[in-house]
Amino acid sequence: HNEDYPGEMTTDEAKAMIKDLSGFKIPALLLSGGEPLMRQDLFELADYARGLNMRLTLSTNGTLIDQKNAKRIKETGFSYVGISFDGIGEINDKYRVMEGAFDLALRGLRNCMEVDQKVGLRLTLTRRNYEDLHNIFDFIEKEGIQRACFYHLVYAGRGSAIRKDDLSHEESRHALDIILERTMDFHKRGLKKDILTVDNHVDGPYLYMKLKKTDPKRAEEIYKLMEWNGGGANSSGVAIGNIDFFGNVHADQFWQDYSFGNVKKRPFSEIWKDTSDPIMKGLKNRIPLLKGRCSQCKWLKLCGGSFRVRALRVYNDPWMHDPACYLTDEEIGIIKDKKVAVAER
Repeated sequence: HNEDYPGEMTTDEAKAMIKDLSGFKIPALLLSGGEPLMRQDLFELADYARGLNMRLTLSTNGTLIDQKNAKRIKETGFSYVGISFDGIGEINDKYRVMEGAFDLALRGLRNCMEVDQKVGLRLTLTRRNYEDLHNIFDFIEKEGIQRACFYHLVYAGRGSAIRKDDLSHEESRHALDIILERTMDFHKRGLKKDILTVDNHVDGPYLYMKLKKTDPKRAEEIYKLMEWNGGGANSSGVAIGNIDFFGNVHADQFWQDYSFGNVKKRPFSEIWKDTSDPIMKGLKNRIPLLKGRCSQCKWLKLCGGSFRVRALRVYNDPWMHDPACYLTDEEIGIIKDKKVAVAER
């Protein structure tokens, strides 16, 4: 691949964007795609960002990480590389519609590990792979993977096409139970691994409720951390933003059909602070706008309403409750007389 994508930012435009982001004091820059390693000036841009003391991470399918690229990634100073898998072996290849994709991604992961580059696994939970979670955890242990992120499906981009493969609420709970069970097993056996679930902030209250039964002290510590974090209320449009390869600014990587402006015409630092756009204004102060189950939920200050783009896709209203919330009405404190319950700690 030696040709630029029509309309994508030039090297100079991308550097101007990076300089603005540095001045705006963003804490981290994630280079993603598509496949970022297909961009010919990737390492030039990464070197430029590192020269501005920016923390860099890379999200990739891993298939292009040969030994040479692994060494370049390490030397450039990427703090972390996340490699996407959709399952083990054939399950992954069917999703990727590419025979051998799993083996290439695994090669990329191993090449990163060989040069001591911090690297981890990224996997989106679907009905095609969640029943294989135990095998995935076995794979994590066998390969010595130190970090794994399990993503809930978000109905945007490629995720919209496979929405039918999203987990039911019961399946989501089952998947979380397996992830928690296997993570605790790692911990008990002294295996130091970072296991995260991503893109559904209701996982926090679910973990808290389970842990409160077995380790109340630890549950209290986790509650305080989640309260400080704020969940979805401090994510899309606030602490997370996205700039696509054309330069369009989005609330996050899933809001590709809604742009706040373009960095070719206006700096990101200005676009991000401009609350004249009703969506930007709402995302920065979403709690009063939330409707449905969210408006009555006792965990709202922990979850923050989770992902607004899922509500937009399902209800055509970004302020409705997140349809991926798998907690029952009883668990979120909705009672028959419609009073809003207060979270018990």
